[in-house]
Amino acid sequence: MRLAEAPPSVSVIIVSRARAAALRLCLTGVARLNYPSYEIILVADPEGLRVAQDMGLAGEIKTVAYDTANISAARNLGIGEAAGEIVAFIDDDAVPEPLWLTHLAAPFADPEVMTTGGYVLGRNGISFQWKARSIDRAARTADIHMSDEIRATVLHPTRERAIKTEGTNMAVRRDLLADMGGFDPAFRFYLDESDLNLRLAASGHATAIVPLAQVHHGYAASARRRANRAPRDLHQIGASLAVFLRKHCPESEQATRLTEEIRAQDARLIACLIDGRLEPRDIRRLRRSLRAGIDDGQRRAIAPLLPLSRAACGFRAFASLSTGSHRVIFGPLSKRKELKEQAKSCAESGGTVSLFIFSHTALFHRIRFTNEGYWLQWGGLFGRSQRNGPIFKIWRLASRARAEAKRIAGARGLAEF
Repeated sequence: MRLAEAPPSVSVIIVSRARAAALRLCLTGVARLNYPSYEIILVADPEGLRVAQDMGLAGEIKTVAYDTANISAARNLGIGEAAGEIVAFIDDDAVPEPLWLTHLAAPFADPEVMTTGGYVLGRNGISFQWKARSIDRAARTADIHMSDEIRATVLHPTRERAIKTEGTNMAVRRDLLADMGGFDPAFRFYLDESDLNLRLAASGHATAIVPLAQVHHGYAASARRRANRAPRDLHQIGASLAVFLRKHCPESEQATRLTEEIRAQDARLIACLIDGRLEPRDIRRLRRSLRAGIDDGQRRAIAPLLPLSRAACGFRAFASLSTGSHRVIFGPLSKRKELKEQAKSCAESGGTVSLFIFSHTALFHRIRFTNEGYWLQWGGLFGRSQRNGPIFKIWRLASRARAEAKRIAGARGLAEF
């Protein structure tokens, strides 16, 4: 009888700068993944490295000190430390579902697959920010209809369109990525993974889109955006787009595409002004920063990418804090304190915990991962979770908890209860 091949070893790379609180939550989630062979590589500023130290992880993970605002260069440092067969990327303001790596790495059993990408959930923890998309040589994206929202689907690029993966939820064969020179440091932020997608497409490499490989992306505040997602600065957006077009788009089409982006960003700014997230003086400043960024990107040096070295220290397997056991806890809002204490205790014992707290209302549901290491979903017993569901429906507590557990079971690994 032929034995099943062991899952590939995975190096999880996290880049962090000036977002200590978000990083702590990200590391809490990554440290509890249900996967047999992974290492964690943190490329971070001094503040981020202190977070790992304070959490007691500094001796268990690989750390790289880096305090420059260039996510591509930071990721390349991480790739240089990676010893896994696969490298997976997640942003510091994201948290993976427990089976994230299990699903994201599985398609690599097919030798044709060179990269994989999963789905990204937004702030409410239920609606998707991004699912499957493609991108063309002018950085225009388009949704890809997925006939199967459960199993991975292997997709092939064309000469004009690449399969897009999101930098906060993607994986690539380590040796291929290193041989390609990793990410282009000319992209300090934005379109860095899209540039990689186009380069992979040029060689005809297949990508698997994996619906159940899910991460929750919080859009944490940064030097580029506020906590309410209003932009603080558009310089790197303009610069990266200009670099991307110089590398991939016919010169005759570049001016039209830049004008299109200026108009799109202007519409975004006006929308933020109307809903009160920006003031008139912000609009003028941000318009100037976008145009200055475009000028920067049109002058920025684009150097050939050299192969990246392999980690000298070898693979540092991380012992997950999760035992692999799963527990569903649920109850009414009136007992939330006791329920949270129960969930915290179970998580401290290594369990993967999903806590459902229901009020006797029709409030919409939200999901978040907590610093205590458990998943919390709260909302009205009669309210909707998925935003296309009925606004009001009569439920009993147990049947509602069972239905919600079933809805997330594939990504989280929950069994019937």
